[in-house]
Amino acid sequence: MFESYTIKDIAKALGLSTSTVSRALNGSYEIGTETKKLVLEYAEKINYRPNPIALSLKDQKSHSIGVVVCEVANNYFSQAINGIESIAYNRGYHVIITQTHESFAREEANIQHLLSRHVDGLLVSISAETTDTSQFKYLLDKGFPIVFFDRVVADIEAHKVTADNFKGSFDAVELLIKEGFTKIAHLTNSNNLLISRERLEAYRAALNAHNIPFNPEYVKHCNHGGMVQEEVEVAVNELLNLNPRPEAIFIASDRLTTSCISIIKRLGLGVPDNIAIVGFTNSNVAELFDPPLTVIRQPAFQIGQIATEILIKNIESKYPLTEFVTQQLQTEIILRSSSNKL
Repeated sequence: MFESYTIKDIAKALGLSTSTVSRALNGSYEIGTETKKLVLEYAEKINYRPNPIALSLKDQKSHSIGVVVCEVANNYFSQAINGIESIAYNRGYHVIITQTHESFAREEANIQHLLSRHVDGLLVSISAETTDTSQFKYLLDKGFPIVFFDRVVADIEAHKVTADNFKGSFDAVELLIKEGFTKIAHLTNSNNLLISRERLEAYRAALNAHNIPFNPEYVKHCNHGGMVQEEVEVAVNELLNLNPRPEAIFIASDRLTTSCISIIKRLGLGVPDNIAIVGFTNSNVAELFDPPLTVIRQPAFQIGQIATEILIKNIESKYPLTEFVTQQLQTEIILRSSSNKL
């Protein structure tokens, strides 16, 4: 039988006052680090969850957070959502997840639905189609808490949490160059996305740093981010039919990276025998690919955690926040055989 614990139960078990336990669970600066740790570990042990109905009645908040991503099945976003939930639920917030499937219209509809559910704030990674950001500007101007993560909006002053897309991409292209490749193509998402522009800029910068001419024919955009298989197949075929054909491809997103490998193999070509691959992906099975895949891995779980911490701080602030932060986390290159020059 399910047993429901209260703050009073925790206070009694630990010999603390209920107000101390309450402040510790809410991350109050008034409570020492050791006491917070003691309370949070015990709360986790007994699977304590605040009663959202009681909380809502107390302070007129829904204690829910809306999340907007392109696709939950994407390796990166599934890990980011795990990070979001790991913070939110321990702080008494329910998480409502929506998917845009790279559609601006669906993004707008999802946000309106989340607002109708009276969410206290939004965690947003914009769709590949999004160029009109007026909805976000309106909400932020009204003081509604929003934190952008991964796919952030360049022209809005807001809290943002991202990976260092430029450095991760530069290092990936430089790795291929140091392997001896000079004909390096770039397969990427929609140019609407800031992350796509940053990764393209880094690709060009790495070529330039090693005196390799930039060839615009070697850059292909997939505006649906790999969600339309035919679009990826067309882009990969166009690259492989170029003369001279690229020797390697740097791929800028999770789904494109995993899709590209299967397309190349279906065409009867070998990796890295005929073409080398380095790509962004957070797939946990990249090492099981044949050959094992060299990847740029983003700290998705940590990005989700940090974005949620910032959002909850914003939600619970007694005063409107006027200063916004952008946090940038480092990527990691994991070297495997798909990028080797034979």
